[in-house]
Amino acid sequence: MRNELSTLLFCNFVVLIFKAMSKHGKVLVAMSGGIDSTVTALMLHEEGYEVIGITMKTWDYANSGGGKKETGCCSLDSINDARAVAVDQGFHHFIVDIREEFGNYVIDNFVDEYMAGRTPNPCVLCNTHIKWDALLRRADTLDCEFIATGHYAQISELNGRKYISKAVDRNKDQSYVLWGLSPECLERSRFPLAKLKKPEVRQMAYDRGYTDLAKKGDSYEICFVPDNDYRGFLKRNVEGLEAKVDGGTFVDTKGNKLGTHKGYPFYTVGQRKGLGIAFGEPMFVTEIIPESNTIVLGRSDDLVRNAMFVGQLNCMKYESFPDGLEATTQIRYGDPGSLAKIHTKGDALEVEFYSNVKGVAPGQSAVFYEGDDVVGGGIIQRYPNTLINTGDATNLNRN
Repeated sequence: MRNELSTLLFCNFVVLIFKAMSKHGKVLVAMSGGIDSTVTALMLHEEGYEVIGITMKTWDYANSGGGKKETGCCSLDSINDARAVAVDQGFHHFIVDIREEFGNYVIDNFVDEYMAGRTPNPCVLCNTHIKWDALLRRADTLDCEFIATGHYAQISELNGRKYISKAVDRNKDQSYVLWGLSPECLERSRFPLAKLKKPEVRQMAYDRGYTDLAKKGDSYEICFVPDNDYRGFLKRNVEGLEAKVDGGTFVDTKGNKLGTHKGYPFYTVGQRKGLGIAFGEPMFVTEIIPESNTIVLGRSDDLVRNAMFVGQLNCMKYESFPDGLEATTQIRYGDPGSLAKIHTKGDALEVEFYSNVKGVAPGQSAVFYEGDDVVGGGIIQRYPNTLINTGDATNLNRN
């Protein structure tokens, strides 16, 4: 009897050792219910990681006053899709409600930026200040060494310092929205899709029997504005906004009054359609001046800039931005980038483009690349030589 018990204990011990040796560690995977995060979880599970899935509820659109059904990562269907895969694969799955912390930071900033005449990028803020923080805190609680997401980006290393590089699939590369992450965050992060292309990811889902998932389309909406009507969102979230800003002034680049508009928060730099005024030639929003509720309109050439100032910086590849650095500078998601020289100005950067660029919009992210490597990024503050200094807007020149 004693020998049988000893044998049984020894066998159990061997099984435990085998299981421990077959695993690479414990990883918390952010699962939105979409194909990318699901395949991420499947890959890590098959590689021998102990996977724990987590779905973060960031926004309840049904309670926001919008007219469209809740969609994307916050919908009940998406949460159920994520949970179903976890159950099918036999790993744990948790749902975490972070609506309060998400709303207090990301949504408040989104509203504040538009009210300041800037065009925000909430996905960058969410990744930097909400999702990674929430994931790492839950990972610590669950004794997970790593966290993983379905982002298309690579993690590289220089002198022991982790930083982001572009993904193999250039069409899906998401390095632009990850510039705010710290090297410390990246030490514990994993991006299994880094070297894969989207068709390969879809095929992996098909091969594993998740045919409905493999057919899911990509979502490009802001999760809390799924109908893409940011103006409606502002109206619902800023009391009396329309009455406060209605009747603003359109001016040309010389300060001459052209007409009136519905309020500066409802316009973005580069906008051509929906101005509500006819000119006989295409006109674009070239600048927004919230102090006087003024929108500056100009021709396409008036959108051209050769420099900008960038603040709220995060340097990734190096300890700090090298003064005089030449880098390919991306000023919006999907932008191919333009070569520029970077000058350090205290806690900000002055960026000089080697060729003129269009679409420089305060509030958007500027991300600096050396080849495929993200050196770092920041938020576009303004560009030089911007305002009119004649006409009704004489006192609005901020330079």
